[in-house]
Amino acid sequence: MTTFKKTALALAITCVSGTAMANPEMEAMKEQLAQLQKQMQQLQKKLDAAEQSAEQQAQQQEEINTRIAQQEQQLEQTVAMEKSAEKEDGIHVGGAVRTNFSHTSYDDDNKNRGGDFDFDIFRLNFSGDIGDVELNAEIRFFDYMTAVKYAYVGYDFAEDWQVQAGITKVPFGNWPYNSHNWFFGTTYYIGLEDDHDMGVLFKRKVADNWQLDLGFFKNDELGGVDGYVDNRSDRYSYDVVGFRNVGDGIYAEPTNPIGEYNTFSGRYAYHLEHEGGKTEIGVSGLAGGLHDGNDRAGDYQAWAVHVNSNIGPWNFQLQHGDYNYDIDNVDRMAVGAYSFYDSIAAEATMTNANIAYSLPVEWGPVTNLQFYNDYGIIYDKSDNSEDTWMNVTGVSVAAGGLFTYFDLVHAKNQPFVGGSIAGDSDETERRFNINIGYYF
Repeated sequence: MTTFKKTALALAITCVSGTAMANPEMEAMKEQLAQLQKQMQQLQKKLDAAEQSAEQQAQQQEEINTRIAQQEQQLEQTVAMEKSAEKEDGIHVGGAVRTNFSHTSYDDDNKNRGGDFDFDIFRLNFSGDIGDVELNAEIRFFDYMTAVKYAYVGYDFAEDWQVQAGITKVPFGNWPYNSHNWFFGTTYYIGLEDDHDMGVLFKRKVADNWQLDLGFFKNDELGGVDGYVDNRSDRYSYDVVGFRNVGDGIYAEPTNPIGEYNTFSGRYAYHLEHEGGKTEIGVSGLAGGLHDGNDRAGDYQAWAVHVNSNIGPWNFQLQHGDYNYDIDNVDRMAVGAYSFYDSIAAEATMTNANIAYSLPVEWGPVTNLQFYNDYGIIYDKSDNSEDTWMNVTGVSVAAGGLFTYFDLVHAKNQPFVGGSIAGDSDETERRFNINIGYYF
């Protein structure tokens, strides 16, 4: 009710009272009008109160919106400060100390002692950002050698792309490893698993369900055939360092040194999401040259198709392919790693099949167990040597900073299990191994 309407009602009541004071009916009407006026006044008070309440509510809502905006601004500032602080933190240092126990079938002295417990490695890891440039490096200290596993700088030059330059990982096969155990898979010992060389790598992150890695590697991590090093076998990952003549010893230092150079490598993977997890299906290939220090000695190439599937707590890995070092009249190559030389066939086929099951637990500091069985075989060798195969059954245990592998290995013609990939043994060897590592 507006003020105009209230005034009109009051005039009407006044006129009625002035002209019909003696009429009882008019008196009754006057009383009704007076009551109506009172009711209208009460209604006006309520409307005024409602309007005031609405204004208060609007003001309160505006204050709430202002506080929310302030909180959002503060949150953005906090995130920006944290990001800035992370960049200001610079390079972080971590590492690990590992020891190893082994009991073998191929070393009588080891069996007589009931196995041996030795120091494995001390390693340091460096990672972080300076500005927009990322640094990652790892150096490993053994009793018998020191080796840089990787050392590279990275830069995100596009939303889904990063470039890495330095000693970086060669993209090939199941990623990051074609295995679950401490010994890796058979592919590691022919230089096709967890290999690192000197070059440039372009990595496309997973987007639209696919990823791509493209690399060009000038030479291996020790500078190639004429790198300035004392021992070309002092390295973490296997590389070809020479070729063998008929009659050369399997473990002899190569008399015909060669080195990998100008290698192109690519890895494509497509990710399928399904009930219970995700499956990666991929293909890899590489090709490069072999140099003897004076001239090009030959070529080499490798390819593989691979599957890595996670279904609930299960992981399944499959990989198949072959490799070929093509040098005229050469059937056997020399490789180097861990401060000793070994031999592999110049050409062979490789197949791996691995399975693992992860089990979260709450046993004091123990938080996870992973049970696994990894099997690999190398066959159809160009040097007509016997097949190489290795089967590792084991469990890894995560407990805070401790990570331990318990592995039971059965193998034939397998490095570190009493043989060589170029060996001709018909004996199946056994090794029980416990590797304990503390990571910081």
